[in-house]
Amino acid sequence: MFKKILVPVDLAELDFSKPALDAALSIARTDGATLRLLNVLQLLPAMMAEYLPADFDEIQQKNASEALAKLAGGLDLHPANISAAVRIGPVHHEVLEEAKEFGADLIVMSSHDPGLRTYFIGSNAAQVVRHAHCSVMVVRSRAEAP
Repeated sequence: MFKKILVPVDLAELDFSKPALDAALSIARTDGATLRLLNVLQLLPAMMAEYLPADFDEIQQKNASEALAKLAGGLDLHPANISAAVRIGPVHHEVLEEAKEFGADLIVMSSHDPGLRTYFIGSNAAQVVRHAHCSVMVVRSRAEAP
């Protein structure tokens, strides 16, 4: 049913991303789909730039790419069916752009339980669900389940 699955992964909180990754792997194995892991690095405020090395963004991208490659190597899926990407920008925007460029027909992502803050400014998952051109599966963290 699904052929290209995009999974946003927060490398700083792998435990948070694990339920979505597990669900995506299960679907990929069943459907013979290709899996794309995505890590989105946040833009840093301009006032911080003067305190960071000139190549800070490149270093962050390299470290994220290496971490994604290590994560992909540990997954129980044929290596030809796994790829990874690193983007910089607002999370929901970069997830949507990667989904378009990759040709994803499913995005599988983790989400925290909604709180008061997300009702006013919207969570990344909510923004992706509202604006995605493909199906989106939102997986709640097992630790947060009732």
